[in-house]
Amino acid sequence: MPETKSEMEELYAQSIRIVREGQVVTGKIVGIRTKEVLVDVGFKSEGIVSITEFTPPDLEVGRELEFYVDSVENDAGNIELSREKALRIQGWDKVVKFSTTGELIDGRPVKKVKGGYLVDCMGVEGFLPSSLSAFKGQPEKDIMYKPFKFKIVKVNNLRRSIILSRREAVQKERDEVKGKLWQELKIGQVYPGTVKAITDFGAFVDMGGIDGLLYITDMSWSKISHPSEIVAIGDKIEVMVLNMDREAGKISLGLKQRLPDPWQDIETKFPVGTKIKGKVVNIVPYGVFVELDKGIEGLVHVSEISWTKRVSNPSEMFAVGDIVETQVLNVDKDARRISLSLKQLEQNPWLEAEAKYPVGTKVSGKVRGFTDYGAFVELDSNLEGMIHVSDMSWTKRVAHPQDVLKKGQKAEVVILSVDAANRRIALGLKQLMPNPWPEIAVKYPIDTVLEAEVVSITDFGVFVKLDEELEGLVFASEIDKEVSAQLKPGDKIKVKVIKVDVEQAKIGLSAKI
Repeated sequence: MPETKSEMEELYAQSIRIVREGQVVTGKIVGIRTKEVLVDVGFKSEGIVSITEFTPPDLEVGRELEFYVDSVENDAGNIELSREKALRIQGWDKVVKFSTTGELIDGRPVKKVKGGYLVDCMGVEGFLPSSLSAFKGQPEKDIMYKPFKFKIVKVNNLRRSIILSRREAVQKERDEVKGKLWQELKIGQVYPGTVKAITDFGAFVDMGGIDGLLYITDMSWSKISHPSEIVAIGDKIEVMVLNMDREAGKISLGLKQRLPDPWQDIETKFPVGTKIKGKVVNIVPYGVFVELDKGIEGLVHVSEISWTKRVSNPSEMFAVGDIVETQVLNVDKDARRISLSLKQLEQNPWLEAEAKYPVGTKVSGKVRGFTDYGAFVELDSNLEGMIHVSDMSWTKRVAHPQDVLKKGQKAEVVILSVDAANRRIALGLKQLMPNPWPEIAVKYPIDTVLEAEVVSITDFGVFVKLDEELEGLVFASEIDKEVSAQLKPGDKIKVKVIKVDVEQAKIGLSAKI
């Protein structure tokens, strides 16, 4: 049945919203012109809003926004609306509240001005000084009209404007993230992180707002000399939280703890006596470290390198990367130490040394090196013996072994003793010739007076040359101090024989004639 005119008018009236001036209403953008925007607020006519009151992201047909009613009907019969006034009315109360509570406010930078930016915060104009912007280094395209959080640092009630700080907002956001992270992190759990910095003792890892320290000792089960061997700045890694001290703001992290401890069953894996090949990974003065497995290293001490050679510098025999076969001597799980040997894989030549080199045997060898008290000679079985300075000459006082022998020289010697237990062979050079001291005792009887040449002056006396290969000592008590003080090597002096010790191979003299 058709509706009456009055019924239709009533239905039309009901469909029209009651809109009053000074009211904030919700409207939908239905048209965008060059200078104005048409908005439907459910009234009999569409509202008109200046396009300058919109930010670019809001200019979209169909978008619903809040508007302030300036006039219900203007001269053209349209309702006049204001987007800016609606935002200011709604936003100012929130601004006052946020400034009191310290809560962060949302805003968009809309204009770059001298000294900073103008920011739209819910219709309220805010000024963001450059010094508080935290935008340093960011391109303008990443700033303008982009949403950010800000801290209100000052409110101007008269002008209804505010001064903002992005820097304080960023710090607050960081603090909130840190607080949340502290609640979420658990000891023993694994989390992702990014390597932020590297030092000699470890690496700092960003856990997403909190920095943790990954010590060098917690990076790998293997020995490393520097953290850069394992990680680099910018690396994304998975780390385990080992310890946390929120009061001190410290977190200890571990990388190796994500993997099983290779030392767990070490005694079963490398029982004593096992022969195993490994790679030389480090050389030190006292030995060579050999990697037996990932995270497992053993030490070949210098004393376990050779039965016969004196090893003073392992780097002369090995290079990092060398593959060597060793034998396990000892495993200490608690101290994480494995002792290895190279020489145990060879036959011990000292076991046959006494039989091979009877005392009194004449043998030849090559001079290998010197000490202050003797010379080392390599025999044909690679064993080394030593000639003490006292066994180099019957009559001459040897101050330096190099005065008698040269390195690399072939020398004939006599075996004086063999101590297989302590791996020592004593050799003699002078024993190749008969002992001349019985004849010397006859040639230089007591009270013999003769002229001698000064060789050296010491605190305990003056050494003089009696013959080409024979020296004697003028005791300090047997020469005036004034005379001794004036002597120099090469001077001639009259001396008298007062003692001849055939056993000790010494002649004692006196200058008091």
